[in-house]
Amino acid sequence: MMNAVSRAYVRGGAQALTSGLKASAVAVNSMANRQAHTDLQVPDFSPYRRESVKDSRRRNETAEERKAFSYLLVGAGAVGGAYAAKGLVNTFIGSMSASAEVLAMAKIEIKLADIPEGKSVTFKWRGKPLFIRHRTAAEIETERGVATSTLRDPETDDQRVIKPEWLVVIGVCTHLGCVPIANAGDWGGYYCPCHGSHYDASGRIRKGPAPLNLEVPTHEFPNEGLLIVG
Repeated sequence: MMNAVSRAYVRGGAQALTSGLKASAVAVNSMANRQAHTDLQVPDFSPYRRESVKDSRRRNETAEERKAFSYLLVGAGAVGGAYAAKGLVNTFIGSMSASAEVLAMAKIEIKLADIPEGKSVTFKWRGKPLFIRHRTAAEIETERGVATSTLRDPETDDQRVIKPEWLVVIGVCTHLGCVPIANAGDWGGYYCPCHGSHYDASGRIRKGPAPLNLEVPTHEFPNEGLLIVG
């Protein structure tokens, strides 16, 4: 026989089961009521549709219709392929472009006020020595008076300078790549002690085995007192 505690436990379980069934029934009835609305009217766009697309089960029957669909697929594929090719090319070109460090070395800015007249100062640019010479009036006059017929690599002084008082050359001997000494040699310009090449104050070869003049890099004077090389 069940005691009072057991009877109370059974009675409580039955009440809980009854409450759960009632709640489930209420939820089902609510869902049914929400789904029972059939008075919502869907707009009919049939008058605006083409005859060929009114029937969703209709298939392309003519060659022209099938051809149009094929053209659509080909066009979409071509556009997608072109877009993908563009991205691939941009990525490839970007991988080949110079790094930020290389771009930073591409140009060098020099304050000309730090170079006294008659002196030549050496800078490092793109891994090479760069000679900046502040020429005197006497040097300018002397170099302008040299006859190009006497030169191995004929160039006038005006062809090698932008401003007469500033000579900008790469300090690499054109013979075997040695570094010449500034303010030295028989012409007081540059002298390469390795094999005896003499350059004048315009960087032109005057004596020795070097075949060409010292290279003049691209440079400009954006404002007074500033030189940009590169």
